Amino acid sequence: MNKRHRIVILGGGFAGLCATQELRSADADVTLIDRRNFHLFQPLLYQIATGSLSPADVCSPLRAVLSSQANARVLMGEATAIDPAVREIALRSGETIPYDTLIVALGSETSYFGHDAWREHAPCLKGIEDATEMRRRIFTAFETAELEGVLDSSPWLSFVIVGGGPTGVELAGALSEIARKTLREDFRSIHPEFAQITLLDHSPRLLPALSPNLAEKAEAALLGLGVRVRCGVLVTNIDENGVQMQLPDGTVTQLRSKTVLWAGGVSMPAIVRDLAAATGALTERGRIKVQPDLTIPNHPEIFVAGDIAALQRPDGTWLPGVAQVAMQQGTYAARVIKSRLKNAATPPAFAYSDRGDMAVIGRASAVAKVFGLELWGWPAWLVWLFIHLMYLVEFQNRVVVFVRWGFQYLTFSRGSRLITGGDNRKSLL
Repeated sequence: MNKRHRIVILGGGFAGLCATQELRSADADVTLIDRRNFHLFQPLLYQIATGSLSPADVCSPLRAVLSSQANARVLMGEATAIDPAVREIALRSGETIPYDTLIVALGSETSYFGHDAWREHAPCLKGIEDATEMRRRIFTAFETAELEGVLDSSPWLSFVIVGGGPTGVELAGALSEIARKTLREDFRSIHPEFAQITLLDHSPRLLPALSPNLAEKAEAALLGLGVRVRCGVLVTNIDENGVQMQLPDGTVTQLRSKTVLWAGGVSMPAIVRDLAAATGALTERGRIKVQPDLTIPNHPEIFVAGDIAALQRPDGTWLPGVAQVAMQQGTYAARVIKSRLKNAATPPAFAYSDRGDMAVIGRASAVAKVFGLELWGWPAWLVWLFIHLMYLVEFQNRVVVFVRWGFQYLTFSRGSRLITGGDNRKSLL
């Protein structure tokens, strides 16, 4: 009796989940390993951080999603090492999982560019815990300002966001709406609408992945919401007092703030760095360089997909680490594996179908490039709503999020403004 082929997939994000589902018809045993028991719709994390949605609204239990897939099993565990020589994965719990084919889709980690000490003062936005911590700091800042009866110029009412990509732009827009609309009538000693929100980026403009025209539209929309945008600045330090930055002319200045939010760069997890070293794979900007079929050179049994895969387009540019790329790569890797199992012709090299990039700024305000067409304002916002609803894994999540968004649009209310976790006494004494 022939032993069934063993396929192991590390990571239950967009790439890992799409790969698992595509392997539904494969004559193989599929094991999906993730340190969490749920799939997270990461593009909407900022809405958890700003009180628009609850964690359950953007998460789907992996076992429930895959319950009808007979050839798939889910293991909750954290992979700590990959041994390509013996084709085994070591878990933190001590177990080892053998594989015949491996798909590594672990996603990226936040990079503080060598300044890990900044993490304590500037939370990032990569997971549910990060989002709830960011939410705690945002709303605690307003509560502390009210308790102390501070002036509107207090650092408690100053918010600094580092990073001018989609996450930073979306955070800045949402924070402005919170201050100007959601909380405007809720306090008696302070005026939330006078909160100072500053968005910083080292690049010469916002949203480098979009055209200069759309970047200008996004900046104009943010300015209309009262957000201060400062591009071309280099952050040199972050501590409990705020942000120190170097201006384009070399001048160093300080922004006083008790709430700094990080929306900066990314890097590969330690286990992926070790895999690159063990296989001799080259890396590019914190990602493993893969071949056109998404495998590691000299290791056709190891696929790398999603944020940690570095693959160039025909024009020489690198594919971005976004959900669309991850989903298509996960599906493609699974199709290559299925063709191998059937001894069929290998699919052509991976070709990314770019369906567009977008960023939402606020109520009825967004910028988007969809199928080559540039949109902004209402049209872009409607496209953003539709695409994000359709990409949510479970139908019930789509319904819940749609209802929450509709209510928020009509009332500006954010029903998930809970302050949980952490030690709030440090700021409320």
